Order: sequence, then structure tokens, then C-alpha cells
Amino acid sequence: MMTSRVPAAVDALLAILTAAPAFAEVDVVDGPAAVNYTRLKRLYVGWQPTSAAAVSLTQDFNAAGARTRDEAFAIACYAEARAGDTVMKDRRDEVFALVGEVETALRATNSAPTAPTLNGAVLWAHLTAGDLTQAQEEGSLAGLAFTVTCQARI
Repeated sequence: MMTSRVPAAVDALLAILTAAPAFAEVDVVDGPAAVNYTRLKRLYVGWQPTSAAAVSLTQDFNAAGARTRDEAFAIACYAEARAGDTVMKDRRDEVFALVGEVETALRATNSAPTAPTLNGAVLWAHLTAGDLTQAQEEGSLAGLAFTVTCQARI
């Protein structure tokens, strides 16, 4: 018996993002980083630098009879852009462009009609929150912690 759609949703989100042409030059990372990546743009799924939770979820019965349950969850994600210069505007623009491409990848298109459902893993998914951080650490860095919120039926 399936107890959660979280594993399937995270797997589907990773598959959608790694297949998106917009992320060809971006390290799409499953969870926290385990190695030192060389690309200056990164996208983490299931990890944020300021949160211990990869996914937060709640479940409840959807109707009398307790045959099915509704599940709501938020997948923690983090986008990062860095460079050796000190121009924050460029990093900020780059990180918001990265998250914009995530939002685009989650929209239905003729070639990807099931993207908003994470290819059938959930009823729907969309971006719902974000926090921008900026730093000067061996150059400029902008990070955007955001959530992909999902609704599923189990």
C-alpha cells in the first residue's frame, strides 16, 4: 500500500529538471551536495541551506469512509548563481532566471502535458514561496530558497 507520493514526486521533479534544455549548463543536484561542483549555477531538489527538512508533508482523509487520503507537501529547493566578480545584480538576475525556468518546466506544454502533475505523480505542483540571499564570498553569490508545493491523493 502506498503511504506517500513524496518519493515519486521528488523523482519526477528531478527527471523533469534534468531533461529541461534550460538546465544543460546547470548542476541539478538530488539533495545536499556531496561533492564540490565546478559549474557556477546549481539547482538543488530536496535541500535548502537554512532548512533541515527536505520535504514537509501533511495527510488527512479526503472523505468519510477513510478509503483515500489527501496529501499536501512542499519540496525544499535551492537555486544558486555565483561568479568571481562583485556584481550582485547579475547574480540576482541569474538566480531568478533559474527559478523562472523551474516554473516554466512545471507548466503544461504540447510536448509535456503532464508536467504540472509531475508526470502523474501528484494532482498538481507549483512554486509557492522563496527567500533570496546574497553574499560576497570569493565573488558574488545569490541564492534563492524556494518550495515546490504539491497536492496528491493516496
